[in-house]
Amino acid sequence: MPQLSPLNWILLYIMFWSAVLSVSILVWWSSKILFSSESSDSLKSAKENKWNW
Repeated sequence: MPQLSPLNWILLYIMFWSAVLSVSILVWWSSKILFSSESSDSLKSAKENKWNW
């Protein structure tokens, strides 16, 4: 394995933790969307849908 320069190690470190952070944010956001859609079904029936899609 070739030796990496310190700048490459820093970039790999930043890329790794940004990937971990983005995946955790996606998991949190998807669970939040699923939870809010299940809990607000009664509210959706009370409101009229203004969107055409």
